[in-house]
Amino acid sequence: MMNLDGFALSRLPRVLFGDGRIAEVPALVRSLGRRALLVTGARSFRGSRHWVALRDDLVRQCVNLEVATLSGEPSPQWVNETAAIYRSHAIEVVIGIGGGSALDAGKALAGLLPHEASVEQYIEGIGQDQYPGSALPYIAVPTTAGTGSEATKNAVLSVQGPAGFKKSFRHESLVPAYAVVDPQLLVGCPPAQMAANGMDALTQLIESYVSIKANPFTDALAMSGILAVKEGFFTAWQGGDTFAAAQGRRAMAYAATLSGVTLAQVGLGSVHGLASPLGAYFPIPHGVVCGTLLAAAIEVNIEALRRRQPDSPALVKYAELGRLLHGDGPAEAHAACDRLVAALREWTARLALPRLSAYGVGREDFPRIIAGCRGNSMKTNPIVLTDAEAQAILDKRL
Repeated sequence: MMNLDGFALSRLPRVLFGDGRIAEVPALVRSLGRRALLVTGARSFRGSRHWVALRDDLVRQCVNLEVATLSGEPSPQWVNETAAIYRSHAIEVVIGIGGGSALDAGKALAGLLPHEASVEQYIEGIGQDQYPGSALPYIAVPTTAGTGSEATKNAVLSVQGPAGFKKSFRHESLVPAYAVVDPQLLVGCPPAQMAANGMDALTQLIESYVSIKANPFTDALAMSGILAVKEGFFTAWQGGDTFAAAQGRRAMAYAATLSGVTLAQVGLGSVHGLASPLGAYFPIPHGVVCGTLLAAAIEVNIEALRRRQPDSPALVKYAELGRLLHGDGPAEAHAACDRLVAALREWTARLALPRLSAYGVGREDFPRIIAGCRGNSMKTNPIVLTDAEAQAILDKRL
């Protein structure tokens, strides 16, 4: 019988999902204000056929549009400087269109524009002030299927280098008013990016499914998303104009949004715990970190649970996922867990996800990576990993 002891749900956006839904964005913007700031990446969206149609429709809606472009991941400095530029423009609504970085950048600006402050004041683990709320209305339009940022209250900001960090500006009022999820925006996404984004979404779904805070609501969403990944990931990754590819893109857009919902409700695990310092210290795309570590992290989690918590419900859940993803029919729990690891190893190889050493990581870096991995994500991992176990994950993918 499922555990219905009680749970709480955080705020969610209104989600508009389906092909062609981007055409609804101008009317949504106009319903929230006349002066809008669009935040997007430096190249991909503004080079697409959707850009001209969106811009012209906003003009027809009598919206005064400003555009801020972002290259790479948003830093606190970029957020502060961009907010200073547009604070005098009386912006009433912010739109983020792009991958996770663009969505997080727009989210941070929606939060910072109404306040004469630097964003560092509100970043967890760095700032000392509690964000007062009153963010501007925000519309999130993902053009990749990975981070699920369109469904969360987190704006992840990064400083890269030896003293770098990757941390969140986080508040309930930063949750988008609308998440417009249009799978057609994934057309043309390069296979390497689709691979990394898809593994990010899968990691978030699996980690939230086995989180110590998981509940029946999030379990149902996570399993639905994982099934969508199983059915659609590789046809979306292969791309093209076929019916199967279109169905795959729909499945991955759906799974990514669900991954944002579940992570926002119950947290993540060891992959994301390690991804934070790895992404801060090395030029590793977040999805690549998740994809390359996922099988290894699950293998180490399973081994630790078998040794120290053999009655953990997470082992039952890992076995369920092994039966789902491996595809070899029924198996008892121990074998099914092993099948899950084997299936994810095969996916990692098939997608040609690079190892950590390809980005300059060496064993001499392990101590500082492990020292920086004990943030919020590790706190909801199904078992507390020792430093040696965390190192074992890194070793497997060095």
